[in-house]
Amino acid sequence: MSFLFRIHIAVLIPFLFIASALEAQDDSMLGFSAESAVFQRQLEASLDEQIDRDNLQKWMERITAKPFFVGSPHNKENAEFVKKLFQEWGYTAEIVEYQVLFPKPRIRKVEMIAPERYQALLEEPVIAEDSSSGVDGRLPSYNAYSADGDVTAELVYVNYGIPDDYKELERRGIDVRGKIVIARYGGSWRGIKPKLAYEKGALATILYSDPRDDGYFQGDTYPVGSFRMKWGVQRGSVTDLPLYTGDPLTPFIGATKDAERYSIEESPAIMKIPVLPISWGDALPLLRSMGGPVAPASWRGALPITYHIGPGPATVRVHLEFDWNLEPAYNVIARMEGSEYPDEWIIRGNHRDGWAMGAADPISGHVALMEEARAIGVLAKNNWRPKRTIVYASWDAEEPGLLGSTEWAEDHADEIREKAVAYINTDGNGRGFLRMGGSHTLERLMNEVAREVEDPQTGVSVWQRVQAQRAISGNTEVTTRPDLRINPLGSGSDYTPFLQHLGIASLNVSYGGENRGGVYHSQFDSFDYYKRFGDPGFHYGATLAKTTGRLSLRLANANVIPMRLENFADNVELYSSEVMDLLEKTRASIDRNNQLVDMNAYSLAADPTKTYVPPESEDPAPYLNFAPMQNAVSRLKESAKNLDIEMKRVMETGATDTEIQSLNQLLKSTERLMTNNNGLPRRPWYRHQIYAPGFHTGYGVKTLPGIREAIEQKDWDEASEQIGIVADMLNQVSEALEQAIRILKS
Repeated sequence: MSFLFRIHIAVLIPFLFIASALEAQDDSMLGFSAESAVFQRQLEASLDEQIDRDNLQKWMERITAKPFFVGSPHNKENAEFVKKLFQEWGYTAEIVEYQVLFPKPRIRKVEMIAPERYQALLEEPVIAEDSSSGVDGRLPSYNAYSADGDVTAELVYVNYGIPDDYKELERRGIDVRGKIVIARYGGSWRGIKPKLAYEKGALATILYSDPRDDGYFQGDTYPVGSFRMKWGVQRGSVTDLPLYTGDPLTPFIGATKDAERYSIEESPAIMKIPVLPISWGDALPLLRSMGGPVAPASWRGALPITYHIGPGPATVRVHLEFDWNLEPAYNVIARMEGSEYPDEWIIRGNHRDGWAMGAADPISGHVALMEEARAIGVLAKNNWRPKRTIVYASWDAEEPGLLGSTEWAEDHADEIREKAVAYINTDGNGRGFLRMGGSHTLERLMNEVAREVEDPQTGVSVWQRVQAQRAISGNTEVTTRPDLRINPLGSGSDYTPFLQHLGIASLNVSYGGENRGGVYHSQFDSFDYYKRFGDPGFHYGATLAKTTGRLSLRLANANVIPMRLENFADNVELYSSEVMDLLEKTRASIDRNNQLVDMNAYSLAADPTKTYVPPESEDPAPYLNFAPMQNAVSRLKESAKNLDIEMKRVMETGATDTEIQSLNQLLKSTERLMTNNNGLPRRPWYRHQIYAPGFHTGYGVKTLPGIREAIEQKDWDEASEQIGIVADMLNQVSEALEQAIRILKS
């Protein structure tokens, strides 16, 4: 045990006593009678006994032996391998194929032509310490769904390339129209950066990983340490995910062979300007040659230069051309039919495709899913069957934009809405703390499971370890609230089509925080790297299988679907308070802005010698009537409280099968009621009214997104309209809960 680890545990100890006190609840299990809870815990103990860490390592080494991106030969081989294993474990398994757009580059050139010449290498090196770094057939570094183009222009440094950065440029009178922008990764999802650059009139975007965020500033670089090396490049998609996920040519419908498709020019999700990722080794000559104002302190990375904004004198040519072909995406779908409720589905998924060698992302999560499924298969061979059907999904084509999961969800939308109880997602995994996000109707279930899984490093429950971590960081709520809050979900993984398009209650689960490093989407996300830095010994892979295995089994076996509505209502109340606070902050911001309008110029403390463009005056923020939403939240809290009381009573005293089935149908439909068929403003594919990725955050979540983003955009009429829509939605949820109460009281 290292000295730092001993210090860490010493700091945690007092908080673990607090955690133990909060954790000391009764032995009841949400959704189970006392008798069925005893059997369920025995079943879960048997599950734990089956989990074998060696399987995870063996499967990862095999799957990552060759590149397995969409359309590659090894990707198909992996699909067949996974299908065969599921069949051996007792599942009915099939490969479901879709034809999806997956462009690959023909020409990639970045060249500085002034004030000096530099030809970017655009290559990641072969290193002796990583046996797969020289494997043939790898994809080059690029951004999928970049536009074709050949442009030459002066360079402008835009920091992270997010909205606040462009506001700073505007204050300085710097315009990116007709320029090429260079932005560092971080601050937002990569696809937002070229999207904003295009909206601001830029001709192309170059992305790079600055060592301050992802390199030697953070720690030793690979292969000595875990952080991104000089020539490491982050690949990734830049499709406009905040509009819709999946194949850019087939929104709302499955990308079957005969599907009606957009042309490439018609697709609103494909980027309109060229964009390419480069290493900091290639970025350094470009940034070093820039002039113009010195960048603000918060914009400066860790390269050995003075960061300038430009424009110029660095002048750069970006030339990109792609083969725009359809490629097969192979989803492996495996089923174990339920013994009592075969038409109620628990869907468990993880994607299988990777940009390069893909050990951490996604295979670390995928092998945990496989071991979970294998262990449940062993249980089923010993005269046990789940009450509900468990569907395991090995998704293909996630990396380009959640294509495999989205196409399957769109292709089977009506059946999924009818049958799905919940969707459980994993993606990458590593050593460290439990990370849990999802629908807050499942928050209590997630907490109950976390209390019963042991952390392999500390010996306490994974719940206790997270509770202590949050307490140390200053979150006082974790010592008073019975359940730890789970994070609301934005986008970035395969839960999106289920939760935000179809309204299926979802969870996203992983471990991490002690596996920090800089190989994300590079060729160095390899088996060799993962064994050293990701999860040595695959202890947390096994822990993930135990965690999600419990979630799958409890959802599959519970008498009453294990949802707790008071948790949901509590979080909605929090989000409603946040949007009301946001209005007040926006009002104060407008007032401060208007106080500056009469000044001829104003300066920033970071550069007081410069004259800045004065702001324009804004209309004051009006009064918004939040009363309908506040009343709906109050009703929801009362309905949720009463239903949870009745559900607990029923589990203690019993109810008829008809009553239980009626209750379960209402619980299953609760998340559906949180959707609106018209979707969110300007993006009808996103239907959930509680959770959505932000229009300018990409992966990052916006809760109550219709209201929140209308206030952020200062569209007061739309904000008022969205308040009414959310109030109506919450009242519909309350009506369903009240109907369930009447059924149970009858």
